[in-house]
Amino acid sequence: MSLLGLAACAGGEGTTSSARAPISQDAQRNSPVPERADGEQDTTTAQISTFALDVDTASYGYARRALQEGRRPAPAEIRPEEWVNAFRQDYAQPPDDGFTVHVDGARLPSGDEAVLRVGLQTRSSAAAERRPANLTFVIDVSGSMAEAGRLDLVRSALRTLLDELGPGDQVSIVSFSDEAEVLASMTPLTARDELSAAVDRLVTQGGTNLEAGLVAGYEEASKGFRTAATNRVIVLSDGLANQGSTEWQAILDRVEEHAARRVTLLTVGVGREYGDELMEQLADNGDGLAVYVGTEEEAAEVFTTKLPATIELRARDAKAQVVFNPSVVESYRLVGYENRALEAEEFRDDSRDGGEIGPGHSVTALYALTLKPGADGQLAQATVRWQDPDTRAASEAGATLRSGELAASLTDAPLRLQVDMVVAAFAEHLREGEAFGLDLAALGEHAERLAPATEDPMVAELRTLIDRAKTAG
Repeated sequence: MSLLGLAACAGGEGTTSSARAPISQDAQRNSPVPERADGEQDTTTAQISTFALDVDTASYGYARRALQEGRRPAPAEIRPEEWVNAFRQDYAQPPDDGFTVHVDGARLPSGDEAVLRVGLQTRSSAAAERRPANLTFVIDVSGSMAEAGRLDLVRSALRTLLDELGPGDQVSIVSFSDEAEVLASMTPLTARDELSAAVDRLVTQGGTNLEAGLVAGYEEASKGFRTAATNRVIVLSDGLANQGSTEWQAILDRVEEHAARRVTLLTVGVGREYGDELMEQLADNGDGLAVYVGTEEEAAEVFTTKLPATIELRARDAKAQVVFNPSVVESYRLVGYENRALEAEEFRDDSRDGGEIGPGHSVTALYALTLKPGADGQLAQATVRWQDPDTRAASEAGATLRSGELAASLTDAPLRLQVDMVVAAFAEHLREGEAFGLDLAALGEHAERLAPATEDPMVAELRTLIDRAKTAG
């Protein structure tokens, strides 16, 4: 499969429906079978692809910092879906609190290979429209946070956020090193001076007892829980737990227990040395989001733009399912989402955990396809299912794509499709050592061409990162 095949999909017009999409009973019973070594699925035995939605971006953020410092990120830390989801998309927003579903694709030069892209989008909201928030900050002040600028970055971000929150919001601050300490119990934003004083008391010392910090943070969140508010724990740490319980499953079980009580989690990673896998799994088990910040500018973006706008949720336990037509599609491969895969029958099992999606979020999935020569007709049907954050009522929306609706080539595809191509392929190159037939030089040429066309600083930066990967150790 060529790189152009993998990433040549972009958002166009989608359809939305609250009615259940017409998936056949035979297809619904058709659970995925073990996939081939290359991850490709044969539609004669596995025509359904199902996964939990994920809007994490930490993998891209941490890899970006590593490349900027001349280091190649570890392959295990690269999750291609987080790279693609870190970039802006142009999907239309729904008129309500559900999703719009976009399905498009592009043919490859061989004619029998193509790419499918499934794009999901929620409606954004202004800060004035959101409900009050209870935010419990759990801040790592262990010795490892003494790295130059690390705790300063956290303090600066917190002070900025306190200025952004409203009078109906409340904040609790917990620090942890060898043990946890509550610096401010749930305090209304009308008492900003008290909260600012708590931020000033953050100093580095001791080891990293992440378990103690999480337990204390969730206890604070539980004590101050408000049914009419959004209740969230926000962990700022390098994720390098070395005291207390350092067994991952024990820590994850603690988080998952509280997530079931409607207290969601946001993990914010910092530091040159970073426990990426633990922080990502904490966010997944805590019904939340994992991000990474390496500079004050990135921290300001997370805390002044993303967090205030996405404090509340649009959807709980959101899942996607794509049903391929075996008379048109011979095989498919989902790029990324390995640790979010579900069985087909779990799609409508509302007890099965999915992803939590906030206002204005987009989620993108790319599929590499092999088509049957000369086949024509419906290619795939994509459906998203989610639960209302308050009532837990389930809804669905869907869209379909016919083979004749595929773009004839990459150059006929929208710019955002092409950007996703380069991003996904770059991630695959760093993770697998190959990039679907294109080397770093070719990837760099694509990024250089797309940067001025998109007028997107992140695309311009991507070109620089690809250059750095050529010499990174």
